[in-house]
This record gives sequence, structure tokens and C-alpha cells, in this order.
Amino acid sequence: MLYLLRIALRTLAWLDLAIFTLAMVLLAILPSSWLGKIYPPLFQSWCRCFVRALGVELRLHQHFLGAMPQHFILIANHPSALEDIGIPALFPVRSLAKHEVKNWFLVGKIAQAAGTLFVERESKDSRQAAQQALIEAVQAGDNIALYPEGGCKGRRIAPRFLYGAFSTSLASGVPILPVFLHHEAQAQFEWQNGEHLLTKIWRMASSPNPVVHYHVFEPISPQQFADKESFNQAVYALYLGWQQRFLD
Repeated sequence: MLYLLRIALRTLAWLDLAIFTLAMVLLAILPSSWLGKIYPPLFQSWCRCFVRALGVELRLHQHFLGAMPQHFILIANHPSALEDIGIPALFPVRSLAKHEVKNWFLVGKIAQAAGTLFVERESKDSRQAAQQALIEAVQAGDNIALYPEGGCKGRRIAPRFLYGAFSTSLASGVPILPVFLHHEAQAQFEWQNGEHLLTKIWRMASSPNPVVHYHVFEPISPQQFADKESFNQAVYALYLGWQQRFLD
């Protein structure tokens, strides 16, 4: 009986997501000037709806005293596709995503309407334009989310961080908010090379342990650093330490 109830609840959750997605796509067709401040909070609710349909449990851990900052540049490691909805489900942010996301079925339209910034990683001109767009977004008062590994790199931290988040922080004076992610079932959530997105969604939805931890650490002020290199190295060292703490 309990099993049937769980199946019914999951079915309702997916039906809820389907209806919500259709509504979000229809809204996304409207001119951006009409959407104003309405679409971003709807996008956050849609992300939470998506997480709920997957059956994933997000656990937020704040590892510092005091309140969360109102204005920040969020960075996180990126082991899974889940972050694309998990981060905005918990934090009011605009994300930087690879250009290909624009063409994802339905999701691409929603991401664009939500104010997602895009970059062609292989294009130097696109990377430079994205960097300027990030600075302008932060200076306009937006919170942004970046993955300094430069994409999904698996459950282990990549050998280096890119400079974009640190350059943006130095240029704007807005602090970095570091978030370290780890999944109880790491292999189930990790996005393997060549794995289709629908396959990944199925693996996440069928995970025997759907708990994901989002560890939020104290904001890091750019005023502590003279340049992006030292800023990058200091934060990268923190992530290596958190990796050892939570994963090793």
C-alpha cells in the first residue's frame, strides 16, 4: 500500500512539472519587457518543482554565523546536471550556461526567459563577451552562479579553476559565496562523458539514495586579494580541502 502511494505521489509530481513547464514556455514567448520581475521567482519555483519530480532531497548546510549575504557571486563544483536546477532552486541567481542549453527542448526557452547568460566555451570572443555581461549583471544588482571548473567535470574537483568568477568579483567588489556539493550516491548523479541528458535524468530519478548536500561557506571578499590569480588559488585550495573533508 505504501509503495503504491509513493508511485501515485511521484506520478502527480511529474504531472505537476509537465503543466508548470507548459505554462513557463508559454510565458517565455511573451516580450521580456512584459515579464519583468515576475519570471525569475516563477523560474525558482519551477526548479523546485523539477527537483521534487526527480524525488531528490536537497539539504542546505550553512557553515558560518550570521545571515546569508543579499548580493553575491555564487560558485560551486559541478559534478552533475542536477546543479542546473538545484542551485536556482535554493538561491535567487542568474546562471552562466553553455550555449548549447539554448537549444534544449523546452528548457532552453525557459532558461533564456529566466535571464540565463550563455557562453560558447570554445570561442574567445564569446568568453570575453560573457565576462563583460557577468560584470554588468552583478553591477546591476543581480546575483549570479558560476562553475569555475568550466562545466561538468565529475565527482572530483578539476585540476584548475577558471578566472571568470574571480575577475567579476574584483571588478564589482561583490563577494564570492562558495558552495560545495556532494551526493550520497555519487556515481548515480555524476554526468559521464557522452551520457544523454534524458538518461541522466532517469538515473537521478531512480537513485537508491537521492540526498544531495549543498554546503555553503563564509562569503569571501575580493578586497583580500591583489589579483585574480591569488584569489583563484586561495579559493581553489579551499575546495580541495572540502573535497578531502566530505568525499575522501
